[in-house]
Amino acid sequence: MGRKRQLLLNIPVLAGIDYRGSARTVDASGVGKIIQSGRNQMSEDGSSTLVAEPVVRQSPKQKKDQRPKKQPRYQVILWDDDDHSYEYVILMMRQVFGHPISEGIQIAKTVDSVGRCVCLTTTREHAELKRDQIHAFGRDFLISRCVGSMSATIEAIE
Repeated sequence: MGRKRQLLLNIPVLAGIDYRGSARTVDASGVGKIIQSGRNQMSEDGSSTLVAEPVVRQSPKQKKDQRPKKQPRYQVILWDDDDHSYEYVILMMRQVFGHPISEGIQIAKTVDSVGRCVCLTTTREHAELKRDQIHAFGRDFLISRCVGSMSATIEAIE
């Protein structure tokens, strides 16, 4: 009768210890819940004792810290000079970056009018690779006074 009264009052009743050593309760709905998880420990006299093991739960702040951090972004900047033609810039943008001809034309116009142009925004390693590819692209054979490739730098985005 005591057990039924406790169930009617919606007070959990200890239902027993399962084979894994977890103590369980039963509420008024009859649903079992684990209230203590642990392991059985045998004493010298042969009696069994339930030893509680701590349940480690992470707070929401800890879960946010586990997300991979975004890598900082860098811009590859092409600088203007008078020793390279529009055709050279368009061809370089096509071969190095894979830009379509229309975007190559726009970059060539921006470099000529403003003095610099952002060609790509990416991770640091990729930006360094593209900068080095610009430097290694070679001279412009359409202009006789050209002795080397165009200048490019990378800048971090703040």
